[in-house]
Amino acid sequence: MLYSMTGFGKAVLHEGSKKFTVEIKSLNSKQLDLASRMPAGYREQELEFRSLIAKRLERGKVDFNVYVESATADSTMTVNAERVIAYKEQLAELAQRMGVAEPSDWMSILMRLPDTIKSEAPAEASEDEVKALTTAVNTAIDGLIEFRRREGIKLEEFFATRINNIADLLARVPEFETQRVTKIRTRIEESLARIPQVEYDKGRLEQEMIFYIEKLDITEEKQRLSQHLAYFIETMNGQHGQGKKLGFIAQEMGREINTLGSKSNQADMQILVVKMKDELEQIKEQVLNVM
Repeated sequence: MLYSMTGFGKAVLHEGSKKFTVEIKSLNSKQLDLASRMPAGYREQELEFRSLIAKRLERGKVDFNVYVESATADSTMTVNAERVIAYKEQLAELAQRMGVAEPSDWMSILMRLPDTIKSEAPAEASEDEVKALTTAVNTAIDGLIEFRRREGIKLEEFFATRINNIADLLARVPEFETQRVTKIRTRIEESLARIPQVEYDKGRLEQEMIFYIEKLDITEEKQRLSQHLAYFIETMNGQHGQGKKLGFIAQEMGREINTLGSKSNQADMQILVVKMKDELEQIKEQVLNVM
């Protein structure tokens, strides 16, 4: 069972005259990288929420945002006029220095900038508001985890297809092995025949030929690659949180495929190896997004 590290969750909850909106989104990351943004009146709960998010989401680059609005007409929000004016002056000066036209709709731009709205919210949130916000955070996390699972199902289908493609390519390798050995033997014998007045021990030549061909044997590589393919599927269908392990298995698959390529010494087999590498690269790209 796979979970993607990509996800999004949102929750909206009303408590008294307040409307709480919680948004959480995540992207892939080796560790948990959490950035949070909360209104000043609720910062006391930030550490608690960060701990909750870290426990439930485990990994990923996570953006956690909390918005609090008044649900009544008697809003405690006011426009920070000084800040808006300062923004406009700076942007107008920057536009002049860059030689670009000033925007025609200043307000739509300015009001999206940080701290253009001042809140008269109380310094401390009430107990009921904290409970409501905690519920909203958990609901948003639930939504993100469900999103991750849906994306994980898509990844499972993607990996299964790529693994099956590599297995099919591997199954085609034996059809070229016999002719590969025959061509190598013929090429060596023809090269010796072109050298005039050379006497050689045919028995010794046969021994050296066998030794050389054994060095090009790919039986073990085929077996190990086949085992890695099966282990990848087994791991993928096991418990979640196997992203790093799948990455290690993909690396081992790459080693066996590279060895097949170096030992192939035959054009048709090398084409199969190139196709295997292409499938494996797609796996490696996507496995970075697995929990």
